[in-house]
Amino acid sequence: MSDDETTTGAPTRRDYVKYGAAVATGGLFAGCAASGTESPASSTEPTGTESPTAADTDTATDGSYSVELFPVGEVEFESVPESVVTYNMGWADMVVSLGQADKLRTNRLVAPTMFYDRFDVEWDIDYPPLWQDGGIPKEVLYELDPDVFMIDPNLFKAWDDDWDDDDVDEIESNVAPFFGCYNRRIRGEWQQELGYPERAPSMLESFEAVGEVLDEPARARAWLDLHDGLQSEVRSRLPADADTPSIALINGGSAPGEGEFYVLNLEDNGYEMKPYRDLGLVDADAFGGVETGQYGATDYETMLEVDPDLILVHWGITTGSVTFDGDGAFDAEAFREQYVAPMENDDVGSQLAAVQAGRVLPGPTAEQGPLVNAFQTELTARLFYPDEFGAVDLEAPFDVPEGERLFDRDRVQSILDGDVV
Repeated sequence: MSDDETTTGAPTRRDYVKYGAAVATGGLFAGCAASGTESPASSTEPTGTESPTAADTDTATDGSYSVELFPVGEVEFESVPESVVTYNMGWADMVVSLGQADKLRTNRLVAPTMFYDRFDVEWDIDYPPLWQDGGIPKEVLYELDPDVFMIDPNLFKAWDDDWDDDDVDEIESNVAPFFGCYNRRIRGEWQQELGYPERAPSMLESFEAVGEVLDEPARARAWLDLHDGLQSEVRSRLPADADTPSIALINGGSAPGEGEFYVLNLEDNGYEMKPYRDLGLVDADAFGGVETGQYGATDYETMLEVDPDLILVHWGITTGSVTFDGDGAFDAEAFREQYVAPMENDDVGSQLAAVQAGRVLPGPTAEQGPLVNAFQTELTARLFYPDEFGAVDLEAPFDVPEGERLFDRDRVQSILDGDVV
């Protein structure tokens, strides 16, 4: 909060976790705990009351400090965390981007060979998974025993019926505070009820907050500068709207061999769609306004009616990779076998313009912090506009000729190394 605001009588971190956006001046509306994977964590309607979105740090004289973030509110730290547990891999990438990979206690990092090995980033993934046997046992949180859980506690309550506010209180009292927001994808009923579309921080706002928590303001500023430079470079070179191909973004869970497609909307909130928004591609969504089934389900016939210029597979860049414990390398042959060949061999699919033009391509992964996003913004620009930004080599999609690179790899290495002068 700004210097002229006061914390007297302000909602506590516990209030935000329990009631999310339904914190009103003078009191709280009644709510209920989540009862299912898509049930709201509170039945209250969001109010117009402002709640924190990005980081705001207050440092006490004893060395403790606090940082604010929606939906957890103000979180106090007695000292800089030395160990961090994440669930969403985008939040893990935020920690890695700050040169703090050694602090992570998670078995989930995204496609390391593609992004991290080129910078000699080292980490340990020999930790138990949070999700076990259809739920999130509290015992694993005790076992991990970090200084902070960079996880949205509302996510646990929404996905696991055994979790409620008392469980969140227990973990925060006995292990560590929660500091996170499930802002990769914002379309669950519980998120709508708790005001996430209006209040959830962006990826960059979340990253700034993580930088405050980990006491890495210089590295965070350096990443923001690199991000701004990349965005400016891309925007200055984007072709006219008339040259933008129409796109069908299908989820990686689609099964072309069985005639099953699950379409995603580019206009959806959340950082998973950031590369498309940043390149101004939302209006190019071929399925905008097209009726589909549950989870965007559609078929070959509807695909042919829409007939997009480009079919992009969401998460496609991870095809064939062993994301959690392997080398994470993209497998072009596996991608072709899983997605392209079935379309070519289908009577209807083979008529699609994108198939005939060889424009069924692997799209970015949904999980991204600053480092992964830089590579994926560059990748997306090259996928859509090869004449301007250079064609993607599907055998090595992130190996870009030096003269075609949209951001400085040496600068990334310097930031990771702490050389941010």
